[in-house]
Amino acid sequence: MDKFTTLSGVAAPLPMVNVDTDMIIPKQFLKTIKRTGLGVHLFDELRRTPDGKEIDDFVLNQPLFHDACILIAGANFGCGSSREHAPWALADYGLRAIIAPSFADIFFNNCFQNGMLPIVLPEDVIAELMEEASKGANHTFTIDLPGQRIIRPGGEEIAFEVDPFRKECLLNGLDDIGLTLKRSEKISAFEDNQRAAQPWSAARAPQ
Repeated sequence: MDKFTTLSGVAAPLPMVNVDTDMIIPKQFLKTIKRTGLGVHLFDELRRTPDGKEIDDFVLNQPLFHDACILIAGANFGCGSSREHAPWALADYGLRAIIAPSFADIFFNNCFQNGMLPIVLPEDVIAELMEEASKGANHTFTIDLPGQRIIRPGGEEIAFEVDPFRKECLLNGLDDIGLTLKRSEKISAFEDNQRAAQPWSAARAPQ
């Protein structure tokens, strides 16, 4: 998993509440178990007509936001099913941080497992950021995870909270598998001791 320290770039405003995971990545694209290749289908039913034509009004189809790496959204973002394909699609598109008043719990947790930073801020602050983000490439934001701050285009700073453990995992690029592998020597030592203490157990273990 890629490390997350600081992120600077364009923020795309998506002033919609209750954006569910089927809107983020529709069900017909869930056949893959790979984390790559889903970005092209992100928000597919919002970005394209049924015949595949791009909808010009959708924010990610507008030239100002083609290179967005931050998404500013409405409340209850990521609700609906627990599909992990939703953060996969967002990350594959290039979005590394999402700022919203609230998130669905499972989606919120899945973001951290996929190297993305979900940030919760009050609705009035979100409204201000939406307005600034609407100016596109003329206004860029910086998210400083070590300092837990968002630097707005004008230089003003907004502090945000993040769980210390999740912060440490993002800074070091560690998901659950990575955390387990950090303890691989202790795991191997335990297995060796277990085999020595209970050889009959090892004999029954599948080869």
